[in-house]
Amino acid sequence: MINRRTLLLAPLLLTACAKRSGARPLFAAESQPENYPTTQGLYAIDQILKERTNGEMRVRVYPGGQLGAEKDTLEIAVFGGLDLTRVNLGPLTSVVPMTSVLALPFLFSSVEHARATFDGAIGRRILDAMLPYGLRGMCYYDSGARSFYNTQRAIRSPDDMAGMKIRVPNSDVYVAMIEALGANPTPIPFGEVYQALVQGVVDGAENNYPSYEGTRHFEAANHYSLTGHVMAPEVLVASRRSWEKMTNEEQAYLQAAATESVPIMRELWDTRVAKSRQRVLDHGVSIEDKVDRTAFAERMTPVWDRFISTPEMRSIVDDISATRSVFGGADE
Repeated sequence: MINRRTLLLAPLLLTACAKRSGARPLFAAESQPENYPTTQGLYAIDQILKERTNGEMRVRVYPGGQLGAEKDTLEIAVFGGLDLTRVNLGPLTSVVPMTSVLALPFLFSSVEHARATFDGAIGRRILDAMLPYGLRGMCYYDSGARSFYNTQRAIRSPDDMAGMKIRVPNSDVYVAMIEALGANPTPIPFGEVYQALVQGVVDGAENNYPSYEGTRHFEAANHYSLTGHVMAPEVLVASRRSWEKMTNEEQAYLQAAATESVPIMRELWDTRVAKSRQRVLDHGVSIEDKVDRTAFAERMTPVWDRFISTPEMRSIVDDISATRSVFGGADE
């Protein structure tokens, strides 16, 4: 379907669909603002390519959702109208089912465990699974460890959540997770969460430190418990059509630049997390770090059974779980 945004972007899309000659930049879509860590990761790719190729390869970044919502830019990339787009797992799981593995609750034991998985053979295996769907997975960026916060009490075990009304994204996985923990999932738009907490429409919600702090949810819900229940990544993907128009050398340059942008993005993310954590502490928020994550994880068996839909997905989950003991508990 042709909409107004597609018409406005027609010149850019036609240029992107043309055979790559090395003369034009690669177009990259980013929904976050210019100063956000993932956006800065894309700018880092541009700078690396500029230096390595003497300016012959560049990335033109369009931040702030200029090219549309992530669902839209992902679709445009599949059809070859956009070279690169950074997306979260939400829209990606509907296109590449295997990526939903990384969104399973209590899959990772810590941020280090998650990052090691993303950077290793398992992470590459999932990125490569995107090829049949018109995409080429490039790398993973951080989206943080999500934890529960509420207006009532510290959450140390699932029993502490019994009967609580917890805001969740409009996601079947999140709804199933909250139900398995004995609480009542309440899907409402993210922009309405603050008011819902103040008015008692919900008792709590969940997110990472920067989101908890940046939205000022800490003012309404001052109990933050480090459950680290989901550590799903952000993903940088390339259009397969754009990728296959590149020479082998261009592909190597782009992949190397994407890989090298990851620690740059993570350093910015970790700094942002530390600042957000300190701000909420200064405000008097009670941060609970004595969480029985084993008790939480044990409640996830029916959730995993429901959403692990293929033997290959089960194999990946088993491989990830086998490395849990190497890493410590949630630390973000």
